[in-house]
Amino acid sequence: MPSLVSPSSLRLRDLFPPVIAGLISVIVNYGGTFILVFQAAKVAGLSPELTASWVWSISIGVGVTGLFLSWLSREPIITAWSTPAAAFLVVALSATPYAEAVGAYMISAAAFVLLGLSGFFEKVIRLVPPGIAAAMLAGILLQFGIGAFGGMSLDPVLVGLLIAAYGVLKRFTARYAVVGILALGLAFLLLQGRVDLSSLSLQLAAPVFTAPQFSLNALLSVALPLFLITLTGQYMPGMLVLRNDGFKTSANPILTVTGLGSLLMAPFGSHAFNVAAITAAICTGKEASQDPHKRWVAGVAAGVFYILVGVFGVTLAAVFMALPAAFITTLAGLALLGTIGASLANAMADVASREASLITFLACAANITLLGIGGAFWGLLIGLAAYALLNGRLPRRSVQVTPVSEAVATVKQGT
Repeated sequence: MPSLVSPSSLRLRDLFPPVIAGLISVIVNYGGTFILVFQAAKVAGLSPELTASWVWSISIGVGVTGLFLSWLSREPIITAWSTPAAAFLVVALSATPYAEAVGAYMISAAAFVLLGLSGFFEKVIRLVPPGIAAAMLAGILLQFGIGAFGGMSLDPVLVGLLIAAYGVLKRFTARYAVVGILALGLAFLLLQGRVDLSSLSLQLAAPVFTAPQFSLNALLSVALPLFLITLTGQYMPGMLVLRNDGFKTSANPILTVTGLGSLLMAPFGSHAFNVAAITAAICTGKEASQDPHKRWVAGVAAGVFYILVGVFGVTLAAVFMALPAAFITTLAGLALLGTIGASLANAMADVASREASLITFLACAANITLLGIGGAFWGLLIGLAAYALLNGRLPRRSVQVTPVSEAVATVKQGT
């Protein structure tokens, strides 16, 4: 397990790779999935002011909670908005008054606080064998790895340049490979005039308070699905991403802090934020830093970047979304190659669980969607069932975790 590192012991060159990893995770998040928030706002008929407040609240909330948790635990705890929940809201908000939806957001957030305080979720996470967790992560990320090369047919020059540059940089300066392709890709797009920043003007976002209303209909049609989708589609894979890369901080404070943050930000439009999964993998693996003790800097950096986007509302979010899709998918895929490879190696390492891990990998990669619940949950469920069937028992495993309070005490002692 990575030990705790004091900020005073970090050198400037130690900061560069994890800070860039944090930046890339933010770019991928806004460039890849944030359009769902705007779609949901449009379906709900929200005014530009309420839409900007949604962007402000979710960006500030994600930034503050991720920065706070990463700083205290000295682990790269990346938080994000719930992408599957945003996709769900594109449909749900068409039939739910906005004030009732805000009330439903608050109920869902309160449920996460209670779940974190109960400690039950942490006990569930401990039961997942390392090989199954690694296989699940590899399956989730597989599409991103494929996407790194899939854009070649749509934008061969840009994608070919990024892939070639990644290979060269990996050969001669592996530490800065991802940094290099980010800088090179942005420069190439600017030279081609494919990113127009001439009309960009930074405008401060203004939060707008909406008094929540509570109804049985919103409880059953919004709050309950929102809770289940976020738990199974975000928290479960997100915690296993951390476990897969050797970080053992308990899920309890993460659930509690993000739940409280969601509760506070809900009246300003935020639907839910949680521990990240896919974008977290950019910051928890070797690409962020060869030294796992220093990867927590990526979590702090991502938090700062999210806060900056939140302060300037939709302006910077629009910049990220204006980047070509091929650039975003290739950048994300190449940044995750190391994590995908390591996850596959870990998944296949234990002969006893290898076949169950392979089944988990394939099931997660298939991205099964049933009852409104995404592929990560079903892939994990199928993998655990295969493990139980092939081994004649359910997994039994105890994992040593580091409570945030213990981490803080250790940092204060100067370790």
